[in-house]
Amino acid sequence: MSVRGTQQTNSPPRRQRQLMTHCGHPSQSTRPGRDADCGLFANFDPAPSRKCDIATKSTIDGVVVREAVVKPFQCSVERLRRAHLPVDTMELAQYLIGKTLVHDLPTGRLSGVIVEVEGYPPGDAAGHAFRGKTRSNQSLFLGRGYCYVYFTYGSSFMVNVTSEEPGVGAGVLLRALEPLQGIELMQRFRKTTRMRDIARGPGRLAQAMQIDRRYDGVDLCTAGPLWLGTAARRVGPIRSSRRIGLTREIHRKRRFFESGSPYVSGPSAKPIA
Repeated sequence: MSVRGTQQTNSPPRRQRQLMTHCGHPSQSTRPGRDADCGLFANFDPAPSRKCDIATKSTIDGVVVREAVVKPFQCSVERLRRAHLPVDTMELAQYLIGKTLVHDLPTGRLSGVIVEVEGYPPGDAAGHAFRGKTRSNQSLFLGRGYCYVYFTYGSSFMVNVTSEEPGVGAGVLLRALEPLQGIELMQRFRKTTRMRDIARGPGRLAQAMQIDRRYDGVDLCTAGPLWLGTAARRVGPIRSSRRIGLTREIHRKRRFFESGSPYVSGPSAKPIA
């Protein structure tokens, strides 16, 4: 509600209306849970001095790419509640595209937009839970919203978000991020200054975000240094394809990614014109 002299109106301020439209929920933004789909609206302050920069474009390695600009306390990302997360693995995989992965370190915050994932639902022969619960994969059976981390190829950690009901083993592999905050730290951890290569691929993602087996089983929906957040910007079209590097269930289209993102791994990565 705005007040001008003695005149009152229930219409939202112009900038707020613009943002509601930008987020894709022009008339539904006040419904329960909608702030989980558009984190920009949840904490938006319409005052001109608190303008929230959604995204910019720049040239990196000769390619025009999008870089999100997040200003602290102006376009903040909020922690997702477990109730926001779909139970079904494939629904969760698509839901996670555009959401934010955050790791708060003593030296600063690392965060990025999730732009690529792979789903491994119950009964998937390529999934780690296919042969049942073991000591190493028990985190997959905790229910939705927990972190499952495993070590592979003798050199890389893989970060997953668990899915389904407690006792059912399934999860979503995070394959790529668009860096948002702590980029200089990420570059140091990754030993590269190439923006699009900082977290493009699951092993690079874990290294850039400093996630290893210590975070296996961590609840991503409660207070803690590693958590899932709402969207920091508008999300582009979501596409699907076959998963990468598998020898089982190779025909299934269970990989989801933001179309046009240069931060996506594999052959689907495209520069933004």
